[in-house]
Parts: sequence; structure tokens; C-alpha cells
Amino acid sequence: MAEAEAMQLKEEGNQHFQLQDYKAATKSYSQALKLTKDKALLATLYRNRAACGLKTESYVQAASDASRAIDINSSDIKALYRRCQALEHLGKLDQAFKDVQRCATLEPQNQSFQETLRRLNTSIQEKLRVQFSTDSRVQTMFEILLDRNSEADKLEKAANNLIVLSREEAGAERIFQNNGVALLMQLLDTKRPELMLAAVRTLSGVCSSHRARATATLHAVRIDRICSLMAVESEEMSLAVCNLLQGIIDALSGEDKQEHRGKEEALVLDSKKDLKQITNHLLDMLVSKKVSGQGRDQALNLLNKNVPRKDLAIHDNSRTIYVVDNGLRKILKVVGQVPDLPSCLPLTDNTRMLASILINKLYDDLRCDPERDHFRKICEEHITGTFDPQDMDKNVIAIQTVSGILQGPFDLGNQLLGLKGVMEMMVALCGSERETDQLVAVEALIHASTKLSRATFIITNGVSLLKEIYKTTKNEKIKIRALVGLCKLGSAGGTDYALRQFAEGSTEKLAKQCRKWLCNASIDTRTRKWAVEGLAYLTLDADVKDDFVQDIPALQAMFELAKTPDKTILYSVATTLVNCTNSYDVKEVIPELVQLAKFSKQHVPEEHPKDKKDFVDMRVKRLLKAGVTSALVCMVKADNAILTDQTKELLARVFLALCDNPKDRGTIVAQGGGKALIPLALEGTDVGKVKAAHALAKIAAVSNPDIAFPGERVYEVVRPLVSLLNTQRDGLQNYEALLGLTNLSGRSDKLRKKIFKEKALPDIENYMFENHDQLRQAATECMCNMVVNKEVQERFLADGNDRLKLVVLLCGEDDDKLQNAAAGALAMLTAAHKKLCFKMTEVTTQWLEILQRLCLHDRLSVQHRGLVIAYNLLAADAELAKKLVESELLEILTVVGKQEPDEKRAAVVQTARECLIKCMDYGFIKPVS
Repeated sequence: MAEAEAMQLKEEGNQHFQLQDYKAATKSYSQALKLTKDKALLATLYRNRAACGLKTESYVQAASDASRAIDINSSDIKALYRRCQALEHLGKLDQAFKDVQRCATLEPQNQSFQETLRRLNTSIQEKLRVQFSTDSRVQTMFEILLDRNSEADKLEKAANNLIVLSREEAGAERIFQNNGVALLMQLLDTKRPELMLAAVRTLSGVCSSHRARATATLHAVRIDRICSLMAVESEEMSLAVCNLLQGIIDALSGEDKQEHRGKEEALVLDSKKDLKQITNHLLDMLVSKKVSGQGRDQALNLLNKNVPRKDLAIHDNSRTIYVVDNGLRKILKVVGQVPDLPSCLPLTDNTRMLASILINKLYDDLRCDPERDHFRKICEEHITGTFDPQDMDKNVIAIQTVSGILQGPFDLGNQLLGLKGVMEMMVALCGSERETDQLVAVEALIHASTKLSRATFIITNGVSLLKEIYKTTKNEKIKIRALVGLCKLGSAGGTDYALRQFAEGSTEKLAKQCRKWLCNASIDTRTRKWAVEGLAYLTLDADVKDDFVQDIPALQAMFELAKTPDKTILYSVATTLVNCTNSYDVKEVIPELVQLAKFSKQHVPEEHPKDKKDFVDMRVKRLLKAGVTSALVCMVKADNAILTDQTKELLARVFLALCDNPKDRGTIVAQGGGKALIPLALEGTDVGKVKAAHALAKIAAVSNPDIAFPGERVYEVVRPLVSLLNTQRDGLQNYEALLGLTNLSGRSDKLRKKIFKEKALPDIENYMFENHDQLRQAATECMCNMVVNKEVQERFLADGNDRLKLVVLLCGEDDDKLQNAAAGALAMLTAAHKKLCFKMTEVTTQWLEILQRLCLHDRLSVQHRGLVIAYNLLAADAELAKKLVESELLEILTVVGKQEPDEKRAAVVQTARECLIKCMDYGFIKPVS
């Protein structure tokens, strides 16, 4: 019984293979393998599964299956050849050559074997030539670099060549095999910055995507030395070492997404110990006075990127737990640093914000309440342990720590505000005579009033304090922060016009002062940043945002700040732009509920008159004119943990608002907006990715893809657009994604293959059934471009589906544009395959009537496509041609063919005449003398 079932499954697999459903075929062969012990059948099944592996590009599996078939029968010529093909794709040319050599011995007359032998022989010779030349080049480069008398230009050229070589797998392997790591360590010992930088970048290439090389390099160079290199003042060196460490971490943790094969796969390397050692050293760097601000930032970036889970569906959060237990106090120490105190560690403008983001990510990565309670207790102990009645510096550090946590996990920060003495200390520091104390206290008050409930508490208690500071202080730094506190409290009602916290006109006055500071170049960047922070809150008021976008110098000053190395400003700038473009989410107002609320005397949110669409459109125009796109592009490029997923979402919202008017999209593309949207559509929050994908669809629908997304970037656009075809997305997103895909699919077959590979075809077909006219038309136009691709044509050729029938019936619809697209698709399909010409006549009895209607259509483009279909059917087969000639189609062709071909009708008349000539060739009609 089992053997019979195995045979049946094998036949099923063969049928699936013929229909090109390779996954189903593999499944059938795999099930059959479990049921049989017959050696001949086992060999056949393994051999057939190897063929599936070749088709699906699973070359490791294909080679393994072919080997099993060869183990049963060493002369199995099909299995030998399939293994040869798989090994060739895996780059194992010498092994592939042996297999095809055996095939050629068994069948000397087979031309395919002889051709493969010749090709592999040439490839092996070329590989050996490159290998030997690479070895000598590597040796020469190191000789130049280690020779103290080498000329400067020779040194630079050798260093650059070495870096380029290390980025290729073959080059990296040759460097490693030629004692490269030891020689690169000698370069590090030279203490010459340019050579040290070249050595670090070459090591990055050597370690990239290769676990064994990464492990060997880490042990040879040692983690303490790598960290000491990252701790230097040079930003370029610090970043290069950070990239090296990231490459090592990716290789050790398997994040490099490489499929390891052969020796690399066989190596059993326990990388947990090495990863833990790297984490410990990074945590130690955070609190070391020997580490530069740049080095501390890079250590925080690495911890931000590699400790929290990438996906919360993964259960294991042990890395986070380890860092909380062994490093949270160190991170809190960084958060609590006050730049003006003598005990402060070396910092950059971004350091404290990076530490706050890390605390936030660690807290979000905890799985249960006991873990969160443990986290909170460590924070409480650290803060209460820092307070000291005798030492004001320690109290300032404690409040600075609370302020930093409030910028991270807000719930935790709120709990810490409730600790005994925290709020009192804030108020006390506000009244201190020392500038540093006031700065820290005012910033803490600002961060504490993020929620309406907490803000209302501070409005009643803290507004008078902030006003007093604002009026009495002569220090601009404190004045601007006090103003931002007042701005924040003034915007606590959000966009609700009726919930204004302050008197009419107060918020405009605050905003005017913020704009004044923003434009004052003599104030330091860190202080001007607070002016943007204030505007981020005040621009919730429509009067404020309308005034702001008319103040071009203030806008441009904000854009210039966004381009500075201080990346802590990104969120404030993005929030301000979201407010100005009204791209935040607005709840739909249901009139019936409004009436009900009024009746029950409940508060009803009111829209400001200046939040209506025409005002928003005008603001968008002004922002584009002021150069908002280039600022956004610069913000997206920030390779920094401060560019959080939330900030990316805000940037995506702004881009979508800017792309709303098709006339503005060319400007956005010209300033690099198209390229900047791709990373936003691939990474970030789910909402952010959808918004960015929608903006990409708007651009892709009307722009030349070669200009909007130059080079290889265009292939990255496909996946975000396909994601918008999901039925959970709204109709406009579906429609604009289809328009974008139509534009892309018309560019090249490589793009059509990419769209097919991203499994967009079933969704496009679904929308061809849609009741909505525009969606159906867009989907049909997209399919019209896609049918040029061979893989798409094969889906139409497959039996048991109604794809062709749908296209034929769509040709009979009344919508001209829909007919045009469907007739175009049918013309190309019937031109590509004779089988589809016969199939067309079988799918529906109305086919001839539809074809005749197309050939008589008023719109010339539809008529031309109908006549091309008629010609394809006539050319396919004499019997089919006879059937057409016996119908009214001959009369239609004659009438059209006799017309005088003016400039517009030339193609139509010419095609009709070609149809008549075809009929003459068959002898169905004769020419009139």
C-alpha cells in the first residue's frame, strides 16, 4: 500500500512540475520519500526533488538531493548533471567540473555536457588566474603600506585598493589567508591616522558576513583594543570602528542573513561568550573618562541597535535582561550628566538623548511586570542614592537623570516624579541663583509636562514660577527654556480650538519670541534648538503655524539647524512640520454624535478656520518654496539611533502631505525626495511604512522612475508599492499603488520580474474583478504591462484558470480606458503564444462578438489593438482563420482596409490590410484585378 501511494505521489509531483508549481512538486516528492524503501524509486524521487531545487534556486538542497541519488546509483547521469548545475551556482567549480566530466564519459555524444565542460574549464582557469594575481596584489599592497619610505600618493592608492578588495568575498578571503589580520595590526601600530583608518575599514570587509573570519579577527585584534580605537576624538575613526564592530556582531549573531555553506556551515562556533564580552566593553565605555564624546555615542548606537529585540514576537529577551542587570546604572549615569559641572564626562550634543532612547528601548523590550518593577527599582535606587542635602551638584544630577528618563519611557518617568522630594527639588532648583541649576530644573519641568493631566497640575503650580523666571532672568539660555515650558503648557489642549490654555493672543506672542530666537545666529545651537522645541508645541495652534510658514527666514533657520551634527533636534523639527502640514491623524467627526454631545452638554472639539484644506495647501506650497525637501532628505540620512521609528513616521507623514498635489512631485523628486522615501518605507512603525509607501506610490505614478529612483534603487520601490495592494489598505492607496506599479512595469523586464517575485500578480488579478471602475481600470493597465513577462504569460497558459476569460470579457466592457488596457494585454498574449489564440476562442462564446466590437471601435487605439488580435488569430492557424473569414469580421476588415490612411489612421488601416493579405495567403479571398 505504502509503495503504491509513493508512486501516486511521485506522479502528482511530476504533474506539479510540468505546471511549474515547484513548491507543490517538492512537497509531493518529500511525502513519497517517507513512504518508500525501493532504491530505484528513492533515486528517482531525490533526482526529481533536485530538479525542483534548481528551479527554485535552492542550490544547497539541490546538490544534497542529487548526491543522495548518486549514492544509490553512481551512474545516474541526470543526478550527476543536476549536482553539477547546483555546484556551479554555489561557486564550487572544481567539483562541478568532476561531475560533468563523468557525465561526458557516460554519454560522449551529448553536446550539452561537452558545452558545460568547456564553459567550466574556462571559468576555473579564470578563477585561478584571478586568485594568483589577487595574492600577489595583496602582498604588494602590504609591502607599500608597511614601507616607511613609500610616497604619499602610493600609500593612499594602496590603502584604497585594499579596502575595495576586502569588500569582495574572494578578496576578503585572500587577505585573510595571506596573514592579512596580522599585517593590518601592524598598520594600526604605525599610529598614522590615514593608515589606521584604512586598516580598520579593511578589517570591516574581512569580517563582513563571515562568522569564522569575524571570530578570528576579534580574538586576534582583541575587543579592548577595538574599543580603545573607537574611544578616540576623531569622528571618522570612531565611526569606522563602530562599523567594524557592527559587522563582527552581525556575523557572530547570524544577523548578516548569509546562508553559510561548506566549511563555514560545518564550524560549530559558540559566539555567545564573544557577544557578551563585546556588550560588557561597550557598557564600560559609557562611564569611562578616557572615552571621547564621539566614542560614547558610537557605543550607545551599537547598544541601541543590537541589544533590544528587533521583533517582539521573538520570546528571548535575555540580552536586554543582562544589560539591565549589568549596565542600567551606567546608562543612568550618562543620562544624568550635566555639561557645566566639573565632574561631567566628555559628551556630544547627542549623547544624553541616545542614552534616553536606549533606556526607552530596554524598557519596551521587557516582557512582564516583575521585569519592569526590577527596572524601576534600579532607577529609584540610583536617583534617591544620588540626592544629597549637603551637595547641590548631586541633586542637580539626580533631577537631570529624571529629566533624561522622561524623554525615554514616559510612564516610568511619571512614576519617578512621584518619588518623595523630586518635584520639590525641581521647584527649589528653579529658584536657585546658579545658572546650571535653573537650566536643569526648567528642562525637567518641560519634560514633566508632556501629558495633559500632568500639565494641568503644573499650570496651576508651575506657570507662575516659569513666568517669574522668564521675566527676571537676564540669561538667554534660561529665558528660552522657560519660554518653551510656557509654550508646552499653552499647547496642552492640542488642536482643539476651544481648549486653549492661555488667553487669546498669548500663544502667538510666545511663538513670535521663539521665531526671533531661532533666527538669531549669535545664540548657540543648543539654545536655538529649544526655540524649535517651543514651536513644536505652539504650531498645534493654526494661527501660529500660519504665521510661521510666512516667516521664510525662521523656516530656513530651522532647516539649517536640522542639517547640523546635533541630531537631538530631529523630533522637534519633524513634529513642527507635521503640525504645519496637518498630517497628524484626525478623528472623523460624526454629526449625529456632535448633536448628542451638545444635547448632553459634553465638550465638542472645534476645528480652527485656518485648519481647512485651502489653508493647509497654501502652507505646503510655502514650505516647498522654502526648501523643506532638502531638509527632510538630510534628516532621513542621519545614521543614528536618535532617528527613532517615531521620528521616521513623522517624516513619512510630512512627505505624504507634500506629495498630495501632483504638480509638486517633480520638485520633491528633483531635491532627492524619492530616494529618501525608500528607507522610510522599509523600516519604522507600521503606520510610518504605509505613509512612506503611499508617498512613494504618488511619486512613482507620475514620475520617470529612472530620474526619481536612479540606479538599483528602483528595485527597492517595488516591495513598498506591493504592500499597499493589501485589502486592509484604503481604496486610494490601492489605486495609486497600481498606478505606480503600472509605470514601473513599463520600464524593463527586470522590474516586471521583481514585481512578479514580490507576489503582486494575485493582488493585481483581484483588483481586475473589483466593482470600483478606477481600481479595475488601473489593475488592467498594470496587467497590460505585466503580460510582456514570460512568467506572467505562463500563468495564462496554465490550465484550470479564468485569467484569459477575464481579459476577453473586459475587452467587451463599455469603459474606453478599460477596453484599451484589456485589448492591449490580449494583443500581446495572442502574439506571444499560439496556444492562447485557440484558448481565447474556447473561454467564452462571446469572443467573436467582442473582437468585432473592438475592430469597429471609435477610439483608434482600441481599434488598432482589436485588429492586432484579429491578425494574431489569423496567423495562428488556417482552421481558426477560416472561422474568422466566414464571420462578419471579413467585411469589417475590408471596410477598414479600403479607407484612405491619413496620419492618425495609418497604423489601423495598415494592420487591417495585413489581415486581408494573410487571408489571401490562405486562399480564402482573391485580389480584385
